[in-house]
Amino acid sequence: MEFRHTPVLLEECIRKLRIRPDGIYVDGTIGGAGHAYYICEQLSEEGTLIGIDRDRDALDAAEERLSGFPCRKIFVQSEYAEIRQILNRIGIEKIDGALLDVGVSSFQLDHAERGFSYMHDAPLDMRMNREDSFTAYDVVNDYSQKELTKVISSYGEERWASRIAKFIVKERQKKPIVSTGELVDIIKAAIPAGARRSGPHPAKRTFQAIRIEVNDELGQLETAVTEYCDVLSKGGRLCIITFHSLEDRIVKQGFRARLNPCTCPPELPVCVCGKKTDVRRVTGKPIIPADKELEDNPRSRSAKLRVLEKR
Repeated sequence: MEFRHTPVLLEECIRKLRIRPDGIYVDGTIGGAGHAYYICEQLSEEGTLIGIDRDRDALDAAEERLSGFPCRKIFVQSEYAEIRQILNRIGIEKIDGALLDVGVSSFQLDHAERGFSYMHDAPLDMRMNREDSFTAYDVVNDYSQKELTKVISSYGEERWASRIAKFIVKERQKKPIVSTGELVDIIKAAIPAGARRSGPHPAKRTFQAIRIEVNDELGQLETAVTEYCDVLSKGGRLCIITFHSLEDRIVKQGFRARLNPCTCPPELPVCVCGKKTDVRRVTGKPIIPADKELEDNPRSRSAKLRVLEKR
């Protein structure tokens, strides 16, 4: 199956990155090179793109798609939050811009065997890096009822989390739950019929929660906000696209902490800690897709773009 990715908020990202032909830019979630293709279009032979992804299939597809561009291209299989270690390994100190398009890719959702989608029956997997050993199977079959409730409630914001966890534990006592189809049936049984008739697919929030837990997505994002700001050159920009409220909240709070690093008690009339911000806010309210993009790519409907610039 071809690794396809329709880049979300593409024009807005490229414009906000303010790409210099000889600059060094990072696509920390390169996927099928949807955004990276247009970054490379603006880079000369002196420019550099660093493409990072946990998914080996994504990196292979990106390398092939970007092969015709003259700029230097470096592909790294890693978690995007490890940017400082990645740059140290390749001998680069600072970068001129970075883009993070967080969450699951369209390819991963559409590729049934990866187990990300509640629309296909597949093994309970959900690993972004298939070399990792921890899978959705482990979460569903090994977590306690209390742990499952916490994951589904916190990461899925699912009102029926406790009931879903109870039903999962009850079913796995009979035999292990091994497929996404089995899990979907359990979730449907747990959610009352009246609640299932409105809103999104009944399994959507639970699948999101388990995927986030398997891949430590929110922990990665929280770390990344600080790490990427640290490695930006003066004038460099960090663009982050999120797709649900949990992600956006982390980015918003991370940006706010960077913009206001003072640790003095609020009752002090003046700052005495001496901590000053080294960034400026480029976007106030997040940028969201225009109506045309929503029409062309329905999966963009929840996307939000926030941007910071290094001072």
